[in-house]
Amino acid sequence: MTVLLDTHCWLWWIAEPARLSDSSLDLIRDPSNRILISSATTWEIAIKYSIGKLALPEPPDRFVPSRIERDRLEPLPVLHSHTLRTASLPYHHRDPFDRLLIAQALVEEIPILTDDAAFDAYEVRTLRP
Repeated sequence: MTVLLDTHCWLWWIAEPARLSDSSLDLIRDPSNRILISSATTWEIAIKYSIGKLALPEPPDRFVPSRIERDRLEPLPVLHSHTLRTASLPYHHRDPFDRLLIAQALVEEIPILTDDAAFDAYEVRTLRP
C-alpha cells in the first residue's frame, strides 16, 4: 500500500507514537508499504521551526533528512501538476500546506494518513491515525 503522511502524523510518528493507532503504526512500519513524505511537509516544518512555532531537537536541515532515511520514507516532490490541482479545490480548507497535500493525494491517487477532519470535505481517501 502507498500512503502519504500528513505533517502532524509524521511528527507524531517521530515524537509521540502513542497518538497513532496500532493499525497506523503497523502500516508505517510494514516494509512492504510505500510511505510518502511530501516536500510540502518539509517546507511546513522549516517555516514553523524558523518562526518558533515548532521545536525540534536539531535544525530542520539535519532533522528532516535523517528521519526520512531512518524511517525509510519515500520523498514525494511537489510537481506542477500538484500545485495546479490546488486551483480546482474548493476552499473547505484554507491552510496552503494541507491544500497541497490534498492535491498531491488526489493527483497521485493515494490515501493520506491525517487526523484533520477538514480533509473529509474533499474527494480524497483518508486514513485516520
